[in-house]
Parts: sequence; structure tokens; C-alpha cells
Amino acid sequence: MIALTALNPIDLARILILLQLDISALMGYTGALYQQFFGSGEGIAFSLLLQLVWIVVPLFFALKIFKKKDL
Repeated sequence: MIALTALNPIDLARILILLQLDISALMGYTGALYQQFFGSGEGIAFSLLLQLVWIVVPLFFALKIFKKKDL
């Protein structure tokens, strides 16, 4: 579940917000799993790193494409 969540940046951000609001108990067993992983320091670092990857990689390809264009 955590690997699939990491592939979706919107879902990853939603889970992080829910954990910061401390309402993960409303998510049931999955919320407990997310609380256990994303509630730790390594989980927060992992999620922030993945969010950064989701920003940098599309930006890199966009800049590469835009530099080829003749405006």
C-alpha cells in the first residue's frame, strides 16, 4: 500500500495532511499502517523526498522541451 501511495503525489500529500491533523484513526487499518510508517522521521523524509521528485522530474523535462522551442 505504501509503494502504491508513493506513486500518487496527490494521495501522498492528502495522507500527510491527515496525519498532521491526527485523524488517521478515521481511516481504519490503513490509517494505522500509514501512521506507523509516515508518522516516523524516516517516513516523513521519504514522503518529502518523493514529493520533491514529483516536482523536479516534470520540471526538468518541461525545461528541456521549452529550450528546444523557437519562440
